[in-house]
Amino acid sequence: MTQASICTIGDEILIGQIVDTNSSHISQALNTLGIKVTRMLSIGDEHDTIVNALKGELSTNDIVIVTGGLGPTKDDITKTALAHLSGTETYKTDERQLEIIHKLLSARGLDVLDINRAQASVPDTCEVIPNKLGTAPIMVFRFMDDRFGHPATLYSLPGVPFEALGALEDILEDIRKHNSISDIHHRTIMTYGIAESALAKKIESWEDSLPEDMHLAYLPNPLTGVRLRLSIYGGVKEEQEARIEAKLAKLRPILGDLIYSEEDDSLENCIGSMLRKAGLTVSTAESCTGGTISAMFTSVAGSSDYFLGSVTSYANSVKTGVLGVPAEIIAKHGAVSSECVAAMAEGVRRLTGSDYSVATSGIAGPGGGSDEKPVGLVWIGVSSAKGTETYKMIFKSDRKRNIERFASSALNLLRVKLVNELK
Repeated sequence: MTQASICTIGDEILIGQIVDTNSSHISQALNTLGIKVTRMLSIGDEHDTIVNALKGELSTNDIVIVTGGLGPTKDDITKTALAHLSGTETYKTDERQLEIIHKLLSARGLDVLDINRAQASVPDTCEVIPNKLGTAPIMVFRFMDDRFGHPATLYSLPGVPFEALGALEDILEDIRKHNSISDIHHRTIMTYGIAESALAKKIESWEDSLPEDMHLAYLPNPLTGVRLRLSIYGGVKEEQEARIEAKLAKLRPILGDLIYSEEDDSLENCIGSMLRKAGLTVSTAESCTGGTISAMFTSVAGSSDYFLGSVTSYANSVKTGVLGVPAEIIAKHGAVSSECVAAMAEGVRRLTGSDYSVATSGIAGPGGGSDEKPVGLVWIGVSSAKGTETYKMIFKSDRKRNIERFASSALNLLRVKLVNELK
């Protein structure tokens, strides 16, 4: 199987000044192509460190993809290090990239300086894939098996995510052209409403029955739940897909409604598809989540088909004055209560005319809790013409993570209600 390493170059990554998002996107693309990513490595801006690190990666991988260190400033030394690695001190000008540089800077009303022209200068040992979105070209270094014991290819991309990811399709096409790619067969199961440890215990016997060449990964996320990924590397596509499906057929009855999708999906997209298919609508009334649920709904293109609106009723006066929550409920039970979220959910459904609604009220923290109502407590209400249900949950995390879990739990409870009522 073709193996790859992804390397980022730049002190700014190592000191935490910027977050490396390139590697995750590149890894996903390589995986889809059938290439196994063995390692992700961040390297500082030092010539010998770059050269030695890349030698190690090329010795153990067929493909090494490098991002970063290709800017016009003097502190970007990746190109010099790559020239040294490939055994040259001679450079050539790539006229195609130079033309792109002129066009990009001219469109911005900028003069083309010598420092800009220098970016089109590349080691004479590399091939160039023009970077249509920026000034630094993509350099391709091909090494014969006498150098690292096997043929190996290094791709050097700019570090700017817009440019790096914009060049990715050209890189993948070159990889397809020069490598024998074996398939990686994946299937994804999205679950919500069960912790990773509890999920592992629930499917323990099923997991133990998996053959040695079938790999299961647990990928938890507070917004989307625990994603299960079942993989087989190599083999005939149709045969391996049939084997995976046979195993999933035994998993579905074990997990039941805990499964909300068999694609890499989100709760808000899944719920939106259900509502659109049924011709139904939804609204939200949010206190502790502060509009997070409505933002999740509206992050999906076309959500206006089913999402009618939201009331962010953070203050009790808005709960009573806009949503119609009786003042005596808040006086007797408090805003963080079953009675309050039930009235909030019914109030926003009445106000917007939606078929379904979801409401939240809780204590995200870090302050505001008590023995009776601790930080991390949330009450969630879901409502439809068939009735209103409320749920109490307690999470123990920081404010941001609590709000995320409040919101995603509310979406999941809405999903479960939809599944049950649409049956």
